[in-house]
Amino acid sequence: GILRHPRPNSMADDDDERRTVTEDASAPPSTPRRDFYVCVHNVAKKHNVGNVARSATAFGAKSVVLIGSRQFNTFGAQGSDNHVEFEHFETLHECRRVMIDERGCTQILGVEIVEGALAVHAHPFTGNTAFILGNEGHGLTEQQKAICDGYVYIPQYGSGTASLNVSVAASIVMHHFALWAQYDERAREGEKFIVAERRQRTSKRGVIGEHPDAVRARRAAARLAAQNDDRDDNVDDDGGAGENIESVIF
Repeated sequence: GILRHPRPNSMADDDDERRTVTEDASAPPSTPRRDFYVCVHNVAKKHNVGNVARSATAFGAKSVVLIGSRQFNTFGAQGSDNHVEFEHFETLHECRRVMIDERGCTQILGVEIVEGALAVHAHPFTGNTAFILGNEGHGLTEQQKAICDGYVYIPQYGSGTASLNVSVAASIVMHHFALWAQYDERAREGEKFIVAERRQRTSKRGVIGEHPDAVRARRAAARLAAQNDDRDDNVDDDGGAGENIESVIF
């Protein structure tokens, strides 16, 4: 990429106007925004999900996707879980179907040190992308690998650890995607980035609520079941009345 510094202006003391912009010819500014999703499944240390959520909102993730359990530990999120969308899928295959067919992802990339994995700093992205994170101890399972189109890994240069913490690895991957997609840097105030106003919660903290479509479908099914029960009760009542009349006649 080409490193370009903006020309100084009259407000030279304004940090918000003094930024370094990295350009990538493969992602011209005129293209639509490319989104990314962070899929979490089988993470052993539940507080890591809170840390992932914090990084997800910092780097502009479209959503954090939980697969399996709807519950997660918000420890480490520092309130940032209020500023990122959460999605839930029961199975890995359901997650893949929605990511590809409905979210427009061109690929699902596992974050794993495997043969054929590409270095994340090479930015091997082609459009909307879903990343799936493995377990802290044994990495991605075969079931998780089955929904992946490829893999990215983070090169290491020291000799003291075999791999990074899952939330740290997720942060690095998300940052690289944001660079490649040329997201606008968040405005700063003093020595911090400006945080948006908190949203009103629609579900209990640490639990992903049902999708509105799922709620409507569940309620419609309950109404249909109640109507069927009413019909069955009416049939039983008519049948019982008929038997009483027959007993009187005969």
